[in-house]
Amino acid sequence: MSFENDVVVVGGGGHVGLPLAIALASRGRRTVVYDVAEVAVARIREAKMPFIEPGADDVLARVVAQGLLTASTDPAVVATAENVVVVIGTPVDEHLNPDPNAIPRALATCAPFFRDGQLLALRSTIYPGVTALVRDMVAEMGIRMDVAFCPERIAEHRAMTELFELPQIVSAYTPEGLARAGALFGALTDSIVELTPEEAELAKLFTNTWRYIKFAAVNQFYMMANSKGVDFERVRAGLTKDYPRAQDMPGPGFAAGPCLFKDTMQLAAFSDNTFQLGHSAMLVNEGLPLYIASQLEQSYDLSDKTVGILGMAFKAGSDDIRSSLSYKLQRVLRFKAREVLGTDPHVPAEVDASLVPLEEVLERADILIVATPHNEYRDIKTDKPVADVWNLLGNGVLI
Repeated sequence: MSFENDVVVVGGGGHVGLPLAIALASRGRRTVVYDVAEVAVARIREAKMPFIEPGADDVLARVVAQGLLTASTDPAVVATAENVVVVIGTPVDEHLNPDPNAIPRALATCAPFFRDGQLLALRSTIYPGVTALVRDMVAEMGIRMDVAFCPERIAEHRAMTELFELPQIVSAYTPEGLARAGALFGALTDSIVELTPEEAELAKLFTNTWRYIKFAAVNQFYMMANSKGVDFERVRAGLTKDYPRAQDMPGPGFAAGPCLFKDTMQLAAFSDNTFQLGHSAMLVNEGLPLYIASQLEQSYDLSDKTVGILGMAFKAGSDDIRSSLSYKLQRVLRFKAREVLGTDPHVPAEVDASLVPLEEVLERADILIVATPHNEYRDIKTDKPVADVWNLLGNGVLI
């Protein structure tokens, strides 16, 4: 059976799907992005990145010019590709419960265009068992389609490197499906790890949760030391110096973004909410903005102070504000301070119109908080108090 395209990436206009689409196209695979976001699709067609991803701009321009990458808001393009890669993840609701039916529901738009002979590869983090739900959904439709789960493992801003360097985990229910998934992602790297779908689902959740727990441990250490008047960064620098068993200890900071917290809560739900370590990590990481505000309140009368928050994106160098703890810090401070100003060199006004220029924040604020460690803040010179949990300015992390 012949197909017009090699790959269609469903939800391919976002931070996970678009780098993958660009990478596959750069390896000669005819790739089409399907996304309901008209603005993102329009920019892709113009060979312009809709968000920041280092190293992607030139490659995008090249593969679009070569005709290897196209984009559409029409779900009918799903029928044109041999491989259908889905980057729609499992969300958690306001009660932190995952919705295992979210992906089957989301696929309903594409399902009428599934064809015999296709490979359906789920890519984003999913709740354990969702791959089986999708397999059963496809079977009930009477379509002969291989179903696989091949989790993405990239970090934002490293996609165009890590997609080619990191091992790719592939899983499927049949030997043929596993071979096809391996061939698809083998276009990116020779290092393929084969697991069962259930193993792959847990591997992805365990990976993100492990990182979240490590960040929570360090944030707890930081709060312990800081509450006793000790600069945790000096402690960390001392204990890690030339000591191999502590080299993986990160510094403190906001553990935020669209993955780590959500995936930890999915794992907690999977364990019937007996995952005490995961819930404890959530309380520590989500509590850090409140701790910083509380520490400042003990030292200053915030009711007559203007507080400036430097950085609203969830990570350095990014324009992505999804699940950013800077906004949680902002909400807390609005109850305590006279005024709260936010600034970010990467977040555009159409995303957050309340942001003001850095120069205005530096001039008007009485207290500054480095919430996101953007490089643009490293050379700031100020005589005002700065809460810098990241130690971006190199003056320690004591508040």
